[in-house]
Amino acid sequence: MTQGKVDRLKAFCVYIMASKRNGTLYVGVTSDLVKRAGEHRDGLIPGFTATYGVKSLVYYEEHPDAAAAIEREKRIKRWRRAWKLALIEERNPQWTDLLPGLHGSRDADG
Repeated sequence: MTQGKVDRLKAFCVYIMASKRNGTLYVGVTSDLVKRAGEHRDGLIPGFTATYGVKSLVYYEEHPDAAAAIEREKRIKRWRRAWKLALIEERNPQWTDLLPGLHGSRDADG
């Protein structure tokens, strides 16, 4: 599991979106993190994230294949909220929106 620049064409990622620091959380899995997080941010996905304003990518991790990513997503979804918050703060203590820094993001520099 790594965090950093994501090859959006190959990486299976588990991700956490948030409405704000310590706000509403959403855990998901995708094979195109940049596209999926952008869709959440732009409100293009109807349902939970749009309803609760969950627009900031605060955590993600890469996995070698879809099965591993899906299993990890299911595990995290079963976790207590405090454990999810600790996971985010371990790698992203400021709750910075990570989407702008990802390779391929329309917000990425250069």
